[in-house]
Amino acid sequence: MTTTPKQSNSLIHASSPYLLQHAHNPVNWLEWNEETLQKAKNEDKMILVSIGYSACHWCHVMEHESFENEEVAEIMNKNFICIKVDREERPDIDQIYMDAVQLLTGRGGWPLNCFALPDGRPLHGGTYFPIEQWKKTLQSIADFYQDRKEEAFQYAAELTNGINKLDHIIPMENAEINIETIDKAVENWSKNFDLIYGGYNWAPKFPMPNNWQFYLQYYQFSKNELLLEAVTQTLNGMANGGIFDQIEGGFARYSTDLYWKAPHFEKMLYDNGQLVCLYANAYQLTKNTLYKDIVYKTHQFLQHELTHETGLFYSALDADSEGVEGKYYIWTRQELVEYLGENEPLFSLYYSVDAYGNWEHGASILYKTRTIEELEKITGKSSVEIEAIIEKCNAILVAERNKKTKPGLDDKVITSWNALMISGYCEAFKAFGEKEFYTSAQKALDSILQHLWVDKTLYRIYKNGKISIHGFAEDYACLTKALIDFYQISFDEKYLIKANELMELSISYFYSADKKLFYFKSNTDTALIARKLDLTDDVIPSANSIFGHCLQALSFYFSNSHYEKMVDEMLNLVQQKFEKTTSSYTNWMQLSLNKIQGVKQIVIAGPEAKYYFEQLNQNYLPNTLFTLATEQSVIPLVKDKLPIENKTTIYVCQDKTCGLPVFNLKDIA
Repeated sequence: MTTTPKQSNSLIHASSPYLLQHAHNPVNWLEWNEETLQKAKNEDKMILVSIGYSACHWCHVMEHESFENEEVAEIMNKNFICIKVDREERPDIDQIYMDAVQLLTGRGGWPLNCFALPDGRPLHGGTYFPIEQWKKTLQSIADFYQDRKEEAFQYAAELTNGINKLDHIIPMENAEINIETIDKAVENWSKNFDLIYGGYNWAPKFPMPNNWQFYLQYYQFSKNELLLEAVTQTLNGMANGGIFDQIEGGFARYSTDLYWKAPHFEKMLYDNGQLVCLYANAYQLTKNTLYKDIVYKTHQFLQHELTHETGLFYSALDADSEGVEGKYYIWTRQELVEYLGENEPLFSLYYSVDAYGNWEHGASILYKTRTIEELEKITGKSSVEIEAIIEKCNAILVAERNKKTKPGLDDKVITSWNALMISGYCEAFKAFGEKEFYTSAQKALDSILQHLWVDKTLYRIYKNGKISIHGFAEDYACLTKALIDFYQISFDEKYLIKANELMELSISYFYSADKKLFYFKSNTDTALIARKLDLTDDVIPSANSIFGHCLQALSFYFSNSHYEKMVDEMLNLVQQKFEKTTSSYTNWMQLSLNKIQGVKQIVIAGPEAKYYFEQLNQNYLPNTLFTLATEQSVIPLVKDKLPIENKTTIYVCQDKTCGLPVFNLKDIA
């Protein structure tokens, strides 16, 4: 039986799942556009910008408590132009008001609620507000604007000035990119490693894939065993913890505790794409079969839950189902006894379930604290028997879980997140040679170029067959990198040529010749109150650091010294940040390591070239570019590099110099 909503607002016409969740609130929500902003000016009303995303648990809580409340809605509608923003669709808006709230309160997060003048300049804000506090805040801000308007304008001007100053960087004079800077940063930051459970020694714990990618590369360079231990403890902890869905695969967004046990249950595409890449690279280095299992199981999750018929990937699964966080993923002991019968005791031992439950209300999260070897001693069964029982039990629980109400799906396609997933599949294909990984990468990449690339403009969002919102620097950067990555497993030069084309367009749309960095928002789009740079590597690396990697790779492929100079100028600006905020610059530091170590370019020509690449890909080679040479090649790097005497020939180049050709992989220096 369906019920007809009491009311609707203008969000009923939105495409964003997050906005649609609020379409029947009594709040007169509007979308962010020129018409809405002009309405605020015409009516001389403050703007309330409320920002979140569909998988956000506390966004749902605040909606139920406040935005569905008639009394609260009346206060909001009377005093404010209320705008709902999906941060995943409009990260440019989110950046500005997140900066404002962090300057005001010292912290940020979602839901993000910011009060702004009719011209968009922020005045006050915060994150989650309990209902009584929210009502008081609404009334006090409305009164302040009504009674002390001049003071409000002065304060907003100062706050906006502060937002603009956040991106100000003074270049270092005569600064060289050197290993000492990185050594010192890593030495100081390594004190934060949790060498027992993995990650850093605080909670909550986020996966932060680019952090551990950097430490993996730095270990390869330094052979500092502490770094390898930190990486493997982290990967093991996440793989065995509740943050990983033990029966169906896929990672949740973060762990609320030190042990990776209790996740915040939403599953995001960007996490899973980058973690596929990280676990594949770690497997290349360590040959730990656990990491291979994680990649394959995550792939299964992605195919079953987040893959669109076009091969593109949806954005996320909610944390909640039936209004309860994690309900889809947790089990009671009684349920396990009922479903698993005589195999329940072993299963519960393996996944840390007891009679009292390890989670809320007597329920349990499945996570591993015992090894197969320990279970052999406890149960007297062989490892083969134990693994067969666990596999059988997992299959039963998958079938039972599928009878439950599933968490909500955010079915919009985001270009940058899809590109991260494509890059992850490229690395997985290198590590394991699995054809499905290659096919998934190619299908998604071709679909982006077919559906989201129109008249030399990249779009960010694809949903229900329609595109919307011009791409931001993050979208252009991630897609450029995905094209470079896919070229290195397909050796189809059209992808590399497209990457170079996209890079040139990115420079024209986003690059500042004065700042030597890329803005987040294109110069062809409507300006906001500030034009932000995206510098810090967060859960997703910064657009600028990704562009840096792309410029570096393309400078070698296309013999482009201008690109190389741009990379040097970018690193000169940011390396001063490495020591103070190390975890926020790890993708930048990988770029620096490439510069310091030198990027090796391996060009192979001849009948067994692809077989040679398969052999090379079994190794972890972080600062290496691959190129297949043919007579038809149009890439400058491979010009004149052809087989000698029809034998498979290997050319190794570094620092703009190529060594003598060799014919066996063991001869690669």
